[in-house]
Amino acid sequence: MKAETAAKKLGVLLEATPEDFRSGPVTRTRLNELLESPPEWLTELRRTGPHPRPVVAAKLGVSIAGLRRGGVEEPLTTEQIHDLLKDKPDWLVRERATHAEVMAENARVKHGRAAKAAS
Repeated sequence: MKAETAAKKLGVLLEATPEDFRSGPVTRTRLNELLESPPEWLTELRRTGPHPRPVVAAKLGVSIAGLRRGGVEEPLTTEQIHDLLKDKPDWLVRERATHAEVMAENARVKHGRAAKAAS
C-alpha cells in the first residue's frame, strides 16, 4: 500500500514520518509489525504530534468540518491541542456542543432503527 494509506491507518501525519517510511510502499506485514510493536518514532509521533486532522478533531471533540470552521487548517501538536482545551475559545465551545448534538441524534436514530428491527 502507499505510505500515505499506511500513515492514515497508523493515525500519524505522513510528512512527520521518517524518509524511509515515506519513500516506498508499505507491505501489510510491515504495517502489522508497526501496529504490534511500534518503533520509537511512531510512539513519539502518536504522543506529541503533529497530528492529522481526524486525530486533532477526535482529541478536541469536534468534527473535521468544525476544525475548518474554527480556522484550524494546519496539523496541531499535542501541546497545542491541550492549550486549546485549556483556553476553550468560543469556536471550540460552539463546535463541541454541535458535535455532541449530532452524535446524540445519530445514537437516537440508530437506537430507533434497532428497536424497529427487533419488533
